[in-house]
Amino acid sequence: RFDQFWAINRKLMEYPAEENGFRYIPFRIYQTTTERPFIQKLFRPVAADGQLHTLGDLLREVCPSALAPEDGEKKNQVMIHGIEPMLETPLQWLSEHLSYPDNFLHISIIPQPTD
Repeated sequence: RFDQFWAINRKLMEYPAEENGFRYIPFRIYQTTTERPFIQKLFRPVAADGQLHTLGDLLREVCPSALAPEDGEKKNQVMIHGIEPMLETPLQWLSEHLSYPDNFLHISIIPQPTD
């Protein structure tokens, strides 16, 4: 069954080399807020200037409350598959390597415990 899955999924994961990545990265951000428990939008992995967008770029645009202020203390953990990737990690790489079988990046925003 794994081989059958990858025979089809590999075709979905292909992209032309000149495009530098997928057209859009499918993602869903889960958070503990009651008014908006998840965020799901279209997001391009490559900026208009050709630079690769990072996890930090995604969060700054769609969920800025997940990030610590530049002069402040970190209030949340950003988790994918139980690990906390660096915010500088390119979204294209995350999508290729850490997507679930539905090809979505499922990102959890977990509040840091307060002492």
